[in-house]
Amino acid sequence: MATEMGPMAEHVQRRWREAQAPDGDVIVFGDGRLSVMRFCITDSWSRADEILRATEWTARHWLDVDVVMASCGYGEYRAYGGESAAYGSIGWVALTRDDERRTLEWLAVCSESNPFAEVALDDTCLTAVSTSRDVWTFPRDAPQQVEISRVVERDR
Repeated sequence: MATEMGPMAEHVQRRWREAQAPDGDVIVFGDGRLSVMRFCITDSWSRADEILRATEWTARHWLDVDVVMASCGYGEYRAYGGESAAYGSIGWVALTRDDERRTLEWLAVCSESNPFAEVALDDTCLTAVSTSRDVWTFPRDAPQQVEISRVVERDR
C-alpha cells in the first residue's frame, strides 16, 4: 500500500538517496522527524539523551554518509554502518527497508562515536560496534533510546 509522503519525508528520503545526513548528533527518521541527541562516551560510562524533537527543521550543513563499512539484512530490512569522510570520528548507522530504493526508516549520526564497522539486526534491535569498540544498541522502533556500552577486552 502506497502512502503519500509529506515535504519533510520527501526531503529526508532524497538526501538519503544522495548519501547525505544532517551534520550533528541526530537521529533523522524517514518520515521527516528529527531527534537531536547528546551522546556522552568516556572510558568508564556512557549515556545517550534526546534533547530536542522536531517535525519541521532545516539543517545548515549536510554530511556525506557514503562510506559503508558494514551491512546486515534481516527479513525485509537492512542495517548499515559506516563513517563520514568529513571527519574521522563521525559514525553513522541506518535502518532501511530492503527494497530497491533502500527506503530510510531512520539514520543516526554521531560526531564523536568513531565509524561503525559492525552491524547486526534482529526483530527488536539494531546493534552497531564502533571502531573504538563501543556497542550501540538501538531499539528498532525507538532508536533515540539507544544504549551504549564498551566491549571488555580479555587480557592478552
